[in-house]
Amino acid sequence: QVQLEESGGRSVRPGDSLSLKCTMSGRDFSNFLLGWFRQAPGKEREQVGALHWSLGERVYGDFAKGRFTISKGDSKDTAILQMNKLESEDTAVYTCAIGFGPVSLGGRYRFWGQGTQVTVSP
Repeated sequence: QVQLEESGGRSVRPGDSLSLKCTMSGRDFSNFLLGWFRQAPGKEREQVGALHWSLGERVYGDFAKGRFTISKGDSKDTAILQMNKLESEDTAVYTCAIGFGPVSLGGRYRFWGQGTQVTVSP
């Protein structure tokens, strides 16, 4: 059974950087999308971006371009969401997910983690 678990969420100040980790287990496939999503209170979920695990191609939402980076972690089956220059508007629950299809925003995500809270406040 495929499982994902996020870690690293915490409270930070505007302008800070933060790295989130997504740890995967139970998968037996290598051709997939590793996506990061976020949902702020009272708002719909939006996609931060995605990384094609075998191709290495990436795509980002407009708000994430230039500030956020998705990469493979040093440990096997981990992915990292590096967030820089954080703003109060980045406060949200961040979730990683595994999906299938072309490298683009949207798509079909089948396996989801529980999410980790990121709070950006002075």
